[in-house]
Amino acid sequence: MRPELKEYNLDKLFAATFRVARNLGSSTPGEIKNVLKYTPYVSGLLEPVLATGQPAVTFFDLFNDYYSNIINAKENGKKVVMTTFCFDPSVFYAIDNLAPVTLEIGTALTSMLWKRGSADFMDYCTELGFSETGCSSQRGAMGAYLAGLGAEINLVALNMGGVCDTNANAYNFAAQYLNIPYYGLDYPSELTTQEVREYHHKDYRELINFLQENTGCKFDIDRLREVLEEKKKQDALMSEIDEMQRLVPNPVPGIYHIMIYAARYTYSGKKKFTKLLGEMTEIVRDNAVNGRSGLKNGVEKNRTFLVYIDNYALGISMFEWFQKKGISHMGNILSRTFNEAAPYTTGVPGTTYKIDTTSLDTMIDSLADINARMPMTRTIRGPYDAPNMWLEDSLSLAKQYSADCCLYNGTPGCRNTWSNIKLLSRDLEAMGYPTHISHADSFDTRVETWEATETRLEEFYQIRGLL
Repeated sequence: MRPELKEYNLDKLFAATFRVARNLGSSTPGEIKNVLKYTPYVSGLLEPVLATGQPAVTFFDLFNDYYSNIINAKENGKKVVMTTFCFDPSVFYAIDNLAPVTLEIGTALTSMLWKRGSADFMDYCTELGFSETGCSSQRGAMGAYLAGLGAEINLVALNMGGVCDTNANAYNFAAQYLNIPYYGLDYPSELTTQEVREYHHKDYRELINFLQENTGCKFDIDRLREVLEEKKKQDALMSEIDEMQRLVPNPVPGIYHIMIYAARYTYSGKKKFTKLLGEMTEIVRDNAVNGRSGLKNGVEKNRTFLVYIDNYALGISMFEWFQKKGISHMGNILSRTFNEAAPYTTGVPGTTYKIDTTSLDTMIDSLADINARMPMTRTIRGPYDAPNMWLEDSLSLAKQYSADCCLYNGTPGCRNTWSNIKLLSRDLEAMGYPTHISHADSFDTRVETWEATETRLEEFYQIRGLL
């Protein structure tokens, strides 16, 4: 790694950025303009998020708290646990001395906030011996922690083993390199049988034993109940936003999607996330009552559903391009919770989760059910066209949200999606949904620049008559 890069501490960089950003909520437009003039690399993210109003202040405040918690973990006697985006962090907040680090969020933020992106950190993982064909979504932040340019990681706990091998391998590599304890929950081979459900409940209890043994703390049942009751409120608010998104025009600003799932994967069960969702819901309700689009120009020309993830090129280039073209972002699989009240769930018993706070056992079972139904864990765990899988979910969501077309973004290392995406695209096309496959890396612009991605998108929307 270049010596220059070792001058940056990733956690402190993020905390400082968000600490300054949260104070911009009380600034005048002129003051904000001057600040952004001196911060050209971060303005691509800060400016469009600030345009959302009060939710922006809460979003920046939430992430300032999140990274400050990581920075001060050792001083406050907390252990730092490395985890993945498809692992609900509520469980960590039920233990007083745990601070979670979610790698994929760190990678996305690095890609959006730094002009150099996270390329050096990705390459550093390769220098240490990790496969360069692995998913970039972990490596972009993982390299910083392996190089000692972030918090000291004490343990690793995650979902996904078997669903996404590159994800599980990345965390396994980090645990071995750092010589720290590791626990990976098994993936759900299917969702609806009692046998599988019981297995996951037992597996989750082993995870809890692992956390207690490696932190020296036991679960606080009152804290766990408080976290899960808060998560109930969050699920209800997200479901309301999802429901209103079915309206034409769609009243939900596209940038809300990334703000929601970024906060969910880091602050699930925390009151500040509930506050953020409440502020967003009020704005969406007002848009819905007044028949107003969530787009800045108010003119919805197209409704696009993303069958996987978003593109996190410098700033939020894809979201801004959608705004310019009048394309309404209808969310992606990361936007979905699959709680029992969600408007897009199929109604098949076992495919959703329910939070039951009656006793410690019911709460642990609820956590296990949530983790077995996290977006990628639930949707992309096997054959794309099997029941309750990627094709069924994509078709259900595209239909419910009246999508005009579908779009795939991913990373070259995502073997689970690349092994199926052309088959999925063929079937979506056959059902009347024109589908574009982006060959860019959502986190690494060296694979394909945003300008090249934009050209291909222009071609798709124009030639297919979608605008």
